[in-house]
Amino acid sequence: MKNGKIAGWVTAGAIAVAFFMWPDGKSGDETVPIIATIERGQIENTVTATGKIEPGLWVDVGAQVSGQLQTLAVDVGDVVDEGDFLAEIDASVQANRVEASRAALQAQKAQRSARVAAVELARANLQRQRELIAENLTSQIDLDGAVNQLASAESTLAELNSRIVSGSASLASDEAQLAYSKIYAPMAGTVIAVATMAGQTLNAVQQVPTILRIADMTTMIVRADVSEADVGQLRVGMPAYFTTLGGRERTWHGTVDQIQPTPVIVNNVVFYPVLFSVRNEDGVLLPEMTAQVFFIVESVAAVLKVPVGALRYSDGRSDVATVSVVQENGEQESRQVTLGITDRISREIVDGLVEGERVIAGIRDPDRDRAQDIK
Repeated sequence: MKNGKIAGWVTAGAIAVAFFMWPDGKSGDETVPIIATIERGQIENTVTATGKIEPGLWVDVGAQVSGQLQTLAVDVGDVVDEGDFLAEIDASVQANRVEASRAALQAQKAQRSARVAAVELARANLQRQRELIAENLTSQIDLDGAVNQLASAESTLAELNSRIVSGSASLASDEAQLAYSKIYAPMAGTVIAVATMAGQTLNAVQQVPTILRIADMTTMIVRADVSEADVGQLRVGMPAYFTTLGGRERTWHGTVDQIQPTPVIVNNVVFYPVLFSVRNEDGVLLPEMTAQVFFIVESVAAVLKVPVGALRYSDGRSDVATVSVVQENGEQESRQVTLGITDRISREIVDGLVEGERVIAGIRDPDRDRAQDIK
C-alpha cells in the first residue's frame, strides 16, 4: 500500500511537469528578443513605380500613294539601314500618268518652235512695214495690221510658255508620285511592327496608311507611372534605376529627363508619367517590357544603420528615437539616438550608437513560429 501511494505521487508529479513544460503550456516557452548588430552600409530613400520600356526613337513608315502592296521586303525583327528598300506599291496608274504628262509636255514644246517662228515672222513683217511707210510705199492700215499681228504672235507664245511651265510642274509631280511607289527606310533601326502584308490594297486618299514601324533601340525610354502621393518628391536630373522581370537581377541606371504634367487615371488613382533614357547597345531591352523603377530621393553610403523595428518614437519627433541596447553581460540599456534617412527596412544612425553594438530589433514568439512550421 505504501509503495502504491508513492508510485501514484510520482506519476502525478510527472504529469504536472509534462504539462508545464509542454510547448503549448503558458510557462514552458517565453518570447525571445531578436538581436541585431549595428553595422555600416548604404541606405537609399526611394520612390518605387512600375513602368514600360519603349524605343527612344521610332517612325511609322506609310504609303503616300494608293494601290496594291506588291512587295514587302522586310519582316519584324529585321535590322535596316537608312535608305534600304522596304516595300513597293503597284505603280501602273502612276506610270501611265507620267507617260501622259510627258507626252503632253513634248507636244507643247513642239508647238513652241512654231510659235517662236511666228513671232519672228511677225517681227520681220513689222520692220518691213515701217521701212515702207517711211517711203510712203504702204498704208497706215498695213502698218497697224503688222503691229497687231506681232502682238498676237507674242501673246500666243507667252501663253504656250505658261502651259509648258505648268506641264513641267505636273510631270514633276507625277514622277514624284511614281517614285513614292517604292518605299525606303527613313532611318536606321529595327522593324518592330508590320501592319500590312503583300497583296493588301492601300488607300492614301483620306489618311496615310501605316505599313511598318522602324525603331532605333540603341537608346530606350522608361515611362514610369508615379502616384500623385510620390511625384512631388521627384525632380528632373534625379538618379533612377530599374529591373525587368527577366533581367536576372541586372539593373539599368539613368536620370530623370521629364515629369509630364498630364495625369493618367487608373481605377480612380492618379498617376503622372516620368521618363528617363538608358543605353541598350546589347539589345536586351525590348519594347513593352515591364520595369520596376526606383527613383533615388536620398542616398548615403558607409553609414551606421539600425533596423526600423528597433526604434521607439516619442514626443512626435521622427528624427529622434529610443533603442534597447544589449550589454555584454546581457543587461539592457535604454538609449536615445538621432536618426537620418530610411529605406523602410533600416534607418541611418547619426548619433547615439557605435558600430558593433547590439540592439533589440523585435520579439520572436516561439509558439507562433512553431505553428507556422507545422503549417
